[in-house]
Amino acid sequence: MTDVSLTIDILVTGPLEVNTYVLRSAGRCCVVDPGSMMHDHFVRFLVDGQIDVEQIWLTHGHGDHIAGVRMLKEMFPAAIVHCPAADAEMLADPDANLSTWYDVTITAPPGDVLVQPGSSLTIGRTAWQVLDTSGHTPGGVSFYCQGEQVVLTGDSLFAGGIGKTEIPQGDLGRLLANIHANLLALPDETRILPGHGPESTIGRERRGNFFLRLPGR
Repeated sequence: MTDVSLTIDILVTGPLEVNTYVLRSAGRCCVVDPGSMMHDHFVRFLVDGQIDVEQIWLTHGHGDHIAGVRMLKEMFPAAIVHCPAADAEMLADPDANLSTWYDVTITAPPGDVLVQPGSSLTIGRTAWQVLDTSGHTPGGVSFYCQGEQVVLTGDSLFAGGIGKTEIPQGDLGRLLANIHANLLALPDETRILPGHGPESTIGRERRGNFFLRLPGR
């Protein structure tokens, strides 16, 4: 039986509608993929809820997923930024993080911790495994909590889709191989909380996601 020790709030942030996740457990708080905070509903949510952000986790280094990091660090200077090691340089490079594609310049402070697949993170009473789901970016990761049966997939796996790979540093074969090896290996009932769009489950995507049948594995 699942130990209900985790609260997940979802706030859609920025013009590309990033799913930003606020994870809370045992009085501790982590924000995953803080998108643009140009609209202040996210800030109001944190302030009105008297939420103290202690950690910031990034699934990958694209501009739409890192745009709110700087403001969060200004609000919570002690918050520790966990960034995938292979995407670390993207935080300071608007060309590499593709924000210049949208005629904006987005940068973020450097990661305090460079995470590697296979490592683990904790928030409150919950433990999370860092999974390799690179291919959309060189270092893309997903965060999996077995105890709560949930995985945060960033832009690797969506409801009915997968991350774009026809972009600089994208690799379709690598992405598909990692999805099959590291996401579809999870139990069918595992909730998928993606970087954009509605949630799904591993079982639903295993059965019905057309893109997972593409060649390239």
